[in-house]
Amino acid sequence: MLEKLHTPLIIVNFKTYLEATGRKAVELAENAEKVSLETNVSIGVAPQFSDLSTVAKNVDIPVFAQHIDPVKPGSHTGHVLAEAVKEAGAIGTIINHSERQLKLSEIDEIIKITREKGLVSVVCANNPAISMAVATLEPDILAIEPPELIGTGIPVSKAKPEVVTDTVKLVRKVNSKVTILCGAGISHGEDVTAALRLGTQGVLVASGIVKAKNQYAVLREFAEATRI
Repeated sequence: MLEKLHTPLIIVNFKTYLEATGRKAVELAENAEKVSLETNVSIGVAPQFSDLSTVAKNVDIPVFAQHIDPVKPGSHTGHVLAEAVKEAGAIGTIINHSERQLKLSEIDEIIKITREKGLVSVVCANNPAISMAVATLEPDILAIEPPELIGTGIPVSKAKPEVVTDTVKLVRKVNSKVTILCGAGISHGEDVTAALRLGTQGVLVASGIVKAKNQYAVLREFAEATRI
């Protein structure tokens, strides 16, 4: 599934914002696809579970689940199966977002499941040490996101650039292949450029695009900003 992705990479997490729910989820995904085609920048989207299938049927860009559980098919009421999100059209999943944190052992198990099922793993980590630990588990993509900056509009690439550079340095000591993204507070094109200059290969963004008055314009700004 990694052949559908190339760097620099932008992944848009829809979270549970009304601006990216139901019909609006499809509209945002279509805008992301339009920008991706116009700029040749890889853009993925992560809608809510209820919108996964509809979004995946309406666009041809990578679609991710926001989470899956470390469970096998069976008696697990309320849990989310890897098989289910894949059937719905997702090519991968976000794992361990700060709003859906997991134990390291659970992260390990989910990465193994994604590998078995041919899904792309996008694991979030909140500091350089955790990022290094996660990198040893060999995820496909690792996103560094200090939780205190998420949703603030203050980008980690500017507020805490040493978190990004230290993460890149430590991760590369144990894993030379993983794609490294930067998240938390990414709101403007200049934040994307800053993240790339600090050594990352893209961004994981949510409210900066989802809550924007003109989602297409901000998506276009972000895509253009990857050309450094």
